[in-house]
Amino acid sequence: MAVKVGDTAPDFTLSSQTGEPISLKDFRGQKAVVLYFYPKDDTPGCTKESCGFRDSYETFTDAGAEVIGISGDSVNSHQQFASKHQLPFTLISDVGDKVRKLYGVPATFGLLPGRVTYLIDKEGVVRHIFNSQLNFQGHIDESLKALQGM
Repeated sequence: MAVKVGDTAPDFTLSSQTGEPISLKDFRGQKAVVLYFYPKDDTPGCTKESCGFRDSYETFTDAGAEVIGISGDSVNSHQQFASKHQLPFTLISDVGDKVRKLYGVPATFGLLPGRVTYLIDKEGVVRHIFNSQLNFQGHIDESLKALQGM
């Protein structure tokens, strides 16, 4: 079943691009989280989306949120992607798509892993969801607007 606005965001622990474990619960009570699921490292749309989050990263952190990208790519792939594009935020490796399934992120055309962004407040509650495979900038804009409205 897909996660909806108002639900408590399911917790998870996965490896970041540096290999260290990251748990969603680590942010609870500390800061909001912008959790964006994307299909694949270093593809044109995912690069555009990730660089958009990079370019707005300071705005997100100033508003009290941490940005976390998540895909089924390996830790090594994330490390190369983050380094190549100077991504200042965490990318986590969901090999096997366990967390993607946990959140109910839909596939596009039944084939491509979906592109969905969740805004999770300090208490761990999902406050906004944006789902668009092709509106890359919309993920950044919608998340910022929802964060500033919280």
